[in-house]
Amino acid sequence: MRWFMICFFCLVLPWSALAATEIEISSPGEQSIPLALTRLLPNKGPESAQISGEFNEVLDADLDLSGLFRFVDPEAFLDDAQRIGLYSIQVDFPQWRLLGSETLIKGTYKIEGDKLTIEARLFDVVNRKLLTGRRYVGEAKDVRRMAHAFADLVLKELTGEEGPFSARIAYISDLSGDKELWLMDVDGKRPIRLTNHRSIVLNPDFSPRGKEILFTSYRANNPDLYRKEIYTGKEAKLSYKQGLNVAGRMSPNGREIALTLSKDGNPEIYLIGTTGRIRKRITDSWGIDSDPSWSPDGSQIAFVSNRQGNPHIFIADTFSGQAARLTTQGKYNATPAWGPKGERIAFTRQSGGQFDIYTINIDGTDERRLTFGPGNSEHPRWSPDGRFIVYSSDKGGNRAIYVMRNDGTGARRLTKLDSDCRHPAWSPRW
Repeated sequence: MRWFMICFFCLVLPWSALAATEIEISSPGEQSIPLALTRLLPNKGPESAQISGEFNEVLDADLDLSGLFRFVDPEAFLDDAQRIGLYSIQVDFPQWRLLGSETLIKGTYKIEGDKLTIEARLFDVVNRKLLTGRRYVGEAKDVRRMAHAFADLVLKELTGEEGPFSARIAYISDLSGDKELWLMDVDGKRPIRLTNHRSIVLNPDFSPRGKEILFTSYRANNPDLYRKEIYTGKEAKLSYKQGLNVAGRMSPNGREIALTLSKDGNPEIYLIGTTGRIRKRITDSWGIDSDPSWSPDGSQIAFVSNRQGNPHIFIADTFSGQAARLTTQGKYNATPAWGPKGERIAFTRQSGGQFDIYTINIDGTDERRLTFGPGNSEHPRWSPDGRFIVYSSDKGGNRAIYVMRNDGTGARRLTKLDSDCRHPAWSPRW
């Protein structure tokens, strides 16, 4: 999605130089890179403390959430922080080394009527060179998105993988009085309501390209599966068999949808096409099978079943339908979410009357508990880069949407506590 024009700042760096800047980080928080983040400076034209402040606020929050950086105290900045520096020759690197910084972000903004241009740069202080930069052109209302985009670029430059901050998060909120589908930025800002069903809406999920959202609604007095185009607002009922049509999850290639149907009485996992026609039945057991989640390659589906007694996570082959149990601990395991790397699955477990979030390898090893209360934490979903997990929790009172790193650290609340919010889903990169 192009919400503002991005003009790529041409950088000519040899491959060896780029490779040298990549940092191998398998989990957020394993390394701490000293970073000096300066405020945007006006590049001719009128000044705007709001533009500069908002850009830095968003960028600081995104990079802090990543857990990869240790920020140099702005109070210690010397005079170079007040000088425009879009090129290496303009930067006083010894000043920044004196403060212990290894990386530096500088930038400018220019206001021309309704047009806003922001240029941002990431420098390697140790080697005294420019690493990457971008020029963003849009309007003043785009400043937050510009900052998210640059945060994504910084992570890509330093780790080799783009960040997830330009994506969006869908969720269910009763702020309007009914449980409706909402959409917000990954930092919880700019929430907008997408549905007006005046009923109960559940279980949103994005299409692989992020242009559509699947969800279940009781609008017609039956839990039917809907598909909604985000930008046109067009909405269509996709599966409306009698009984359950819930937890629709689109396959990685976008050609099929896994969901739970109870048209024959027992809830089972099925595959339907994008027009709603049933293509295949995946499960066939006496138990309740629900909450499907695709593997990144589309060859397997994780789901919940009580076929062996208590609800546990199982993995089924999408071709043969053969299923194997994944979780062995706990009496209630639910809401599996397959990570984008394909190696781990996040899920919810009830223990001691409390729900918490865990992750586990797909071979059943290395189970890790990520949340420890207070309150209940449920509905985990991964960011597109696998660095973060978004989830719902009532630890602050009303149920709200939270985000944390994939090791359970850095948790922060995204939605306000003036409504009940749950069932988050992180979009692909836009």
